[in-house]
Amino acid sequence: MSDSTAPPTAAALPGAAAPHDDDPHDDARHDDDPRDTDPHDAAPQDAAPEDLPPDWSAEDDWTDEALTLLRTLRAPHRRNRAGQIAFAVYCTVLVLVAWGVTPSFGLLLQSSMGADYTGHGPALLAALPSAVAAASLAALLLAARDGLWRGPVVPPRATADWLLPHPVRPHRVLRPWFWLSCALAAAPGVLAAAGAMVALALTTRAPLPAAFGWCLLGGVCVPLLATCTGLAVERSDRIAALVHRLTPWVTVVILLLVTQSVFAARGHRVGWLERAELWSGPWGWAGLAALAPTPAARPGAWAAAALLLLLTAGCVVLADRVCGDIPPARLRERARTAAGVLAALRTVELRAARLTVSSTTKGRGPRRVRLPAPRARWLAVPWRDTLTLLRSPARLGRSLLLAVPSALCAYLVHSASGLAAWAGTALALVLGYLATAQLLEPARIETDDARRASWSPYPFAGLMLRHAVVPTVLGVGAGVAAATAAVVAGAGGRAWLAPAAVPAMVAAGLVNACRGFVRQDLMFGSSRAPGSGGGPLMFAAWYAAGPAVAVVVLTVPFTEALTGGSAAAVLKTAALSLVTAAVLLWWAYDRAGNVTIRSQAGRVGPR
Repeated sequence: MSDSTAPPTAAALPGAAAPHDDDPHDDARHDDDPRDTDPHDAAPQDAAPEDLPPDWSAEDDWTDEALTLLRTLRAPHRRNRAGQIAFAVYCTVLVLVAWGVTPSFGLLLQSSMGADYTGHGPALLAALPSAVAAASLAALLLAARDGLWRGPVVPPRATADWLLPHPVRPHRVLRPWFWLSCALAAAPGVLAAAGAMVALALTTRAPLPAAFGWCLLGGVCVPLLATCTGLAVERSDRIAALVHRLTPWVTVVILLLVTQSVFAARGHRVGWLERAELWSGPWGWAGLAALAPTPAARPGAWAAAALLLLLTAGCVVLADRVCGDIPPARLRERARTAAGVLAALRTVELRAARLTVSSTTKGRGPRRVRLPAPRARWLAVPWRDTLTLLRSPARLGRSLLLAVPSALCAYLVHSASGLAAWAGTALALVLGYLATAQLLEPARIETDDARRASWSPYPFAGLMLRHAVVPTVLGVGAGVAAATAAVVAGAGGRAWLAPAAVPAMVAAGLVNACRGFVRQDLMFGSSRAPGSGGGPLMFAAWYAAGPAVAVVVLTVPFTEALTGGSAAAVLKTAALSLVTAAVLLWWAYDRAGNVTIRSQAGRVGPR
């Protein structure tokens, strides 16, 4: 190693080549790079992070020189990037001040002048234990799922492809990215703690410093634990397989906690279950800490805070030590995946981004399910759609899980009024649309590339309409079963609105499935410039046209039926839903014809 104090040039590094983020030959060069098969790619994950690979000695350590050279070469880029980050932070602060700090300060000022908001305190404190547990588990689950395809330690492609294969210490290179992920994860937690502080101060008269300090404990520790969880998933295939197996069960637990929180706020509490949740793990300890400055404080808050701090500190220290042990081949693969997803998001190719992520996070292959072949010709499309859904049961599970919060929102609308009732109904319809959209994947697969429909004896537009049969039958059947149970439990005739909304939601999903290729001209145009696309708002309206029309048309009548509950209002709303479904199906038929025209012109591929 050179004793010179001056930083070496790029050519001075062994086998070095200048880093290029946008080299068109990058993928081919590195895919065929013999270094991909070096022994250090398959190094054991428990190797010491500061040890160089076995074929390099301490004299080959070019870490300091390489990092010094990169700091010099990247100085102009860092200055430009710092300006972009500063502008983004400035805009974020403006939004937070305008929509967060100013209203909160006004409410606190009114409270100090005699305004009473404590009427909402009992409901908030009743819902807090299970709500905090649900939010914490959701953060841990999202971080674990992120670790399946990206993870908290993913350097840029130039670093993964060019720098790490050189004789440098991976820990020195990867450690900053781990701490950056920790900071980005903790920032929303701090904002959530600030919001909880204001809510507790208004509704329970808790002191502001105490409320912020106790809420900050969970707001920082839980995101840090989530980051460490993502790193564990990123490093270990065994933990990744465990995440695949546990994801459905954890999702069910989260939804049950949300349901419990809603019922607790309505006065139906289960004391022993709340105590078990609060001491079940770090997701419950955060809830104990949040209750500490309130009149509903539980015994053991200090012990829970100490356990949460110790666990977080231990996990962060351990993660800091092992963050350099990720095999380089895995880092290169994840860096390319992350770059592909980012490129798709920048061009608003949301489905392409979803397909990229799902291709890297899929667990076991599709289930081998067989159904008897249909004898009637008209059953061919429903048979294929049913077989597709049975072979990917995750979509059926997601549809069912999304239907649960939709039903909860409709349940809350019953006792609401005014703007709150309209907002609750709109949210219930949006969640209902997302639930039915999970069942329309066969239609989306056909429209990704219209040539895939060459097997069908039907015209493409007619084929798209036939793809609505299975989602409608499944949705209406599940809705009828749920409505029957609700009516038996005393919910009244309004429960039949659940199956009545299904046809319109399925038709709205079919409209979106047939929207064709992304109209990027709408995204980058100005609404005031003659001949331009219309701007981001016009693009958003085009992208979500189907569900937007369905939600706007059905929100008011569904709100009236849910709050009134009369048989006439329910029948009128159900009839309007069927008319809306018919109009949307005609729109989907027309859009499907346009998709065929574009495909014949040669424009095929995922949207």
